[in-house]
Amino acid sequence: MNPEYIEASRQYFVGWGTLMLINAVLAQGKNRSGLVWFFISLFIGPFATLILALIPKLPESR
Repeated sequence: MNPEYIEASRQYFVGWGTLMLINAVLAQGKNRSGLVWFFISLFIGPFATLILALIPKLPESR
């Protein structure tokens, strides 16, 4: 295999994993489950970020 291909693949997965963590933190900031959004981001990635940016923050529960 080409070493450049391996490096590009590694960068892709690191970037996707970082996006998953960002989405989890963003979800928690909107009082939603970070773990659920972490796994949603695994499948739909940047679209999950868009959804999280557009949905309103839930009121805090007591």
